[in-house]
Amino acid sequence: MLRRPPYPASLETRKEIGKHINELLEMDVIRKIGHNEIVEITTPVLITWHDCKSRLCGDFRALNNCTEAESYPIPRIPHSLDKLAKAKYITKMDCMKGFCQNGVKPNSIKLLRIIFHVGIYEYTRMPLGNKNAPAHLQRIINTIFEEEILEGWMVVYIDDIIIYSET
Repeated sequence: MLRRPPYPASLETRKEIGKHINELLEMDVIRKIGHNEIVEITTPVLITWHDCKSRLCGDFRALNNCTEAESYPIPRIPHSLDKLAKAKYITKMDCMKGFCQNGVKPNSIKLLRIIFHVGIYEYTRMPLGNKNAPAHLQRIINTIFEEEILEGWMVVYIDDIIIYSET
């Protein structure tokens, strides 16, 4: 079933979700669905915690089960760590809201609707929780930095870029 109600949430969680919704609206990552629009698909949202910071994540499990996986490899972390073993200098950069930097095909937007206690919104950019978001972002960043990766002084893991040197 692809139409689901919002999850119950505490007042604190609702406030946290509201902050994320407002931020995503300001960044044009999501837009509010009009009250007259027919909505066939809704995905509840939840808050996940990473490094003491909250993240808004759509529970796209039902959609992900119907989605064909993008066949682009995600680097294995041990392989990346092997490359960094002899590095004397390491710089790590994180792409801000990495998944949200990717556009979504117009015909897919209606599949990426989220619902919570004050309304229904749809993503116009790739959301966190989508099955293919990591592989898609990995492909894009690898393409941008292909030369640097091949030269052996950069490692990319989804939205984390690591530059390293022995000297």
